[in-house]
Amino acid sequence: MDRTSVQSAAPALHGSPNASLFGATLGFFIGFGAVALFGATAGKFKDAMQLSPYLVGYLVAIPMLTGSLLRIPFGAWVDTTGGKKPFLLLLVLSLLGMGGLYGVLSTLYPNHLTAAHYPLILLLGALAGCGIATFSVGIGQVSYWFPQKRQGWALGAYAGFGNTAPALATIGLPVVTMYWGLSSAYLISAGILIAGILLYSFLGQNAWFFQLLRNGYQADEARVMAQQKGQEIFPRGSAIQALTAAARTWRMWPLVVLYFTTFGGFLALTAWFPTFWKAYYGVNLATAVSLTAAFSLLTSLIRVPGGIWADRMGGERVAIMALASLLLGALIVAFSGVYAATIVGAALMAVGMGVNNAAVFKLVPRYVEHSVGGAAGWVGGLGAFGGFAVPPLLGWFATVEGTAGYARGFLVYVGLAFLCLLLAWFLRASRPKAGRAPV
Repeated sequence: MDRTSVQSAAPALHGSPNASLFGATLGFFIGFGAVALFGATAGKFKDAMQLSPYLVGYLVAIPMLTGSLLRIPFGAWVDTTGGKKPFLLLLVLSLLGMGGLYGVLSTLYPNHLTAAHYPLILLLGALAGCGIATFSVGIGQVSYWFPQKRQGWALGAYAGFGNTAPALATIGLPVVTMYWGLSSAYLISAGILIAGILLYSFLGQNAWFFQLLRNGYQADEARVMAQQKGQEIFPRGSAIQALTAAARTWRMWPLVVLYFTTFGGFLALTAWFPTFWKAYYGVNLATAVSLTAAFSLLTSLIRVPGGIWADRMGGERVAIMALASLLLGALIVAFSGVYAATIVGAALMAVGMGVNNAAVFKLVPRYVEHSVGGAAGWVGGLGAFGGFAVPPLLGWFATVEGTAGYARGFLVYVGLAFLCLLLAWFLRASRPKAGRAPV
């Protein structure tokens, strides 16, 4: 087909902003369940392989290693493809890891699973964690569909509803394990991934600009036509250029630290809280799982109104209020020693984390409009790395100080929250004046 016939032909475009938001959210929800891959069942692995709290910390954190680092290149890839290809690839990799875990557990657990298999479990967990990296891909994919004035709501809804997956997995894995065994829990998880891959492949559509490019239009022509349909945000350059351009925007780097604290911190606690509640307060597994699920759901769902508040009040101001809530909650958990007070502290941490997460991704398209995918990769990837870095620190406190260390470990969050408050205040103080683009 020559260029003239391409221009005269009606482009075959699919989807809409809201439908594509739903598809991306569903795909992220399916992939993000790997956050709770080991957290809710860590006790089973601990007993079978005779692991120390420190090694348990690494076990529950390992899916976040790949889930965070892969967000950087895969998020940038969105700026060249629109998102669907990298999204599907990550889900397939996650499926391979989950299937591998089922194979190992079905043949070795419980009598033949020993400490010698720990590296293999870590490797398969890292592979299963690839689904977590769909977050930055979906952030870019959704951002290109929506205008600036609706970014807070759209990204808040995407991340908020998608983030509920760990809570449901935290509840579901122990229930399935109790009735059908540990290996069956991972077999069902693999089945859910297969269903998610099929649904996303049908529902997850790229924004108009990328569809037009695929239909044979030149970039300039595709941009004009996409603008006529309402698209406001467009990529500039290759994936490497997207990462480089985003990295040169200094305001992105404080957002990385904020997201490391509240999203990476959320990932860490979703995996660590079942161990904390059982070890520090001696509650049974059902109670520990319920408290962890409540924390995860509150953190996730509060992100939806948090995005709306960021649209109305400004991302920097909302971030400051959210981080103050996180700081107060972490202090209560670290020092109260009272069960009811600790629950209140955990709730304050959940609210602070969820609302700040929404505020951060309200600011990403505003500060790095020219490279949303690249910025989403850096912020989402390095930020989510907290999910890997923090649990071993919490495990170290418990190993060194014994039972009291499970609470004292939350001083990590106290320090991070204080640092982030300073950075959020600085961002607000240095905010560009109206009419001047951020650099």
